Amino acid sequence: QVQLVESGGGLVQPGGSLRLSCAASGNIANIYSMGWYRQGPGKQRDLVARISSGGTTNYADSVKGRFTISISRDNAKNTVYLQMNSLKPEDTAVYVCNARLPIATDWGQGTQVTVSS
Repeated sequence: QVQLVESGGGLVQPGGSLRLSCAASGNIANIYSMGWYRQGPGKQRDLVARISSGGTTNYADSVKGRFTISISRDNAKNTVYLQMNSLKPEDTAVYVCNARLPIATDWGQGTQVTVSS
């Protein structure tokens, strides 16, 4: 099992930037990918971006060119970041981090991002 703790959400004006962080601890050696999902009001949870253990990334079409996912590793934890630029009101959502392991997927609690003037 992996424990995930997100941070970095908040209120930002349209066109602004935020960086989300997700710290993973526990059974991190078996993580083969980490990702960010989001769920807006009344919407389903959708993939925003994902990064594999080998560094391969993929993004939702709606965030390509604006968001960047990256990862840092040390012996005790992995931290995945989501740099979000040129934010739009439609990016408003709860952003949730996940980690995929061979036999399980673990989720964080989520962090609220609100884009509003």
